[in-house]
Amino acid sequence: MANPATEAPIRQQGPAHPGQVVHRHWWSRWPDWAGYLAVTWSLLYGLAALYWALGGDGYPFAKTIDDRASASILEPSSASVVAPVLAAFCAVGVVVGVAMLRGLGTGRVRKAMLGFGWVAACVLAFVIPDYSLLGLLVFSPLMLVFVFTGVPGDQGLGDILYWHRGNLIIVFLGGLLWAAMTLAYQRRTGGQCVRCGRGPRAAAAWSDPATALRWGRWAVWTAVVSTLPYDITRIAWYFGWPLGVTDAFLKEMQDTPRMLGIGLGLGVVSTLGSLLTHGLVSKWGEIWPRWVPFKRGKVIHPATAIVPASVVAVVLIPGGLMNARHYDPQMWGTTGPGIFWLVWGAALGVAAYSYHLRRRGQCKHCHRG
Repeated sequence: MANPATEAPIRQQGPAHPGQVVHRHWWSRWPDWAGYLAVTWSLLYGLAALYWALGGDGYPFAKTIDDRASASILEPSSASVVAPVLAAFCAVGVVVGVAMLRGLGTGRVRKAMLGFGWVAACVLAFVIPDYSLLGLLVFSPLMLVFVFTGVPGDQGLGDILYWHRGNLIIVFLGGLLWAAMTLAYQRRTGGQCVRCGRGPRAAAAWSDPATALRWGRWAVWTAVVSTLPYDITRIAWYFGWPLGVTDAFLKEMQDTPRMLGIGLGLGVVSTLGSLLTHGLVSKWGEIWPRWVPFKRGKVIHPATAIVPASVVAVVLIPGGLMNARHYDPQMWGTTGPGIFWLVWGAALGVAAYSYHLRRRGQCKHCHRG
């Protein structure tokens, strides 16, 4: 059952005046709806996996042509082997998810359920996907343009968002839902506020704003340094220096229209992203600078920095794991710098959490803080 200590603030927080309606944004109720979505995802994906196991079409990890393949850890694989495992995994997920929604489990059972939840979240969000999510995020502005203008050349949107890649997006979203449901269950059954995570005891010293700023700075500098290998190699290639690649591979890139230009652009975007990371520990990350029209001098809403930083952090990690799996010492410039995306993603996530601890105020749900 749900912990009464964590549910009490909900009952205490009523309208300030008779007849007054308390409005809450839908995202503030994530502990309520995330669990139902995670269970629904597990049920639907489990049914799809069962269909593939029985010989159905559309198995997304099958061997296919290079233009439709992904770099997932499960590809290529046999549906007769992997699909039953996925179906069983999702079946267990449905059972555990329903138990979490009902607040069941104490002692070792609770720990086992939490272990399954966090493992499911990490496998689905970080291990199975590849760099596709990062690529789609970087090129998302162009994707919006392509919807109206079409993709240049003989390609269509189907050549970018094909099924093998779309499936990885579905798997990634499942991982995020499992992370949200598991976190809500962990807090709800651990005597913490389900929304802010605060408990009845005093906050730990490391979460104090001044302390969080100190370790947040270390995280920011770690994130900045981890971008340099990728930026340096791509800039070097653009100017004709085969850093980490063979002369033949550099020549092939030079002969491919716009390839080196895209690489340079990605390096510049990466550099700009590392500069923006400083906002997580700087004053201009809390107050809009003077050079921002219509916003100068106003307080920046915490979500304006936390949401994009968190999104980039979580999509960097599967890309880093993919590069680690495909690392080639003879061509280290192609995948070696991408391994540092693991460090970049983790450090950026830590920096965003530091920013959150420093900017959070009193919780509107439990009134702590």
